[in-house]
Amino acid sequence: MDEAPTGRHETRAEQQDRKWEDLLQELRVMQTGAQLTAGFLLTLPFQDVFWERLGRGQEVFYLVLVVLAGLTTALVMTPVAIHRRLVGGHVKDRLVAAAHRLMSGVLACLALLVVGITTFIFDVVVSLAAALVAGGVMGAVMVGLLLVVPALLARD
Repeated sequence: MDEAPTGRHETRAEQQDRKWEDLLQELRVMQTGAQLTAGFLLTLPFQDVFWERLGRGQEVFYLVLVVLAGLTTALVMTPVAIHRRLVGGHVKDRLVAAAHRLMSGVLACLALLVVGITTFIFDVVVSLAAALVAGGVMGAVMVGLLLVVPALLARD
């Protein structure tokens, strides 16, 4: 057996299988988040009071969030679609690399979606000023948790 750079005693194929399984677990977690946020957004327009409260800018912002939720869902599904197409083709290295890049896109879209939904809700319920503050705080939290914390842990 070749020793991989991770210090584990596994072949390259075993390492790629492990990485793929790790990516699938991450996809499962993110898929749930994407589905919940998309579901939340998709229930709103079927409530009459929803449209009565929105200004034109809020309607546009809401529709942008719906498109972002759709894009996020598509990105979560793409690694599975790639796997279905390439299964048995002995291209696990390419599959893992592509899925890794797509996961970065999913994380970014989910973060934007959470910030956007927070901003939208504060805008509709409280005020635009409160929305900008809440969105800014949530954006800072997302940057801290998704970029700063992993970077700090990678240094150790």
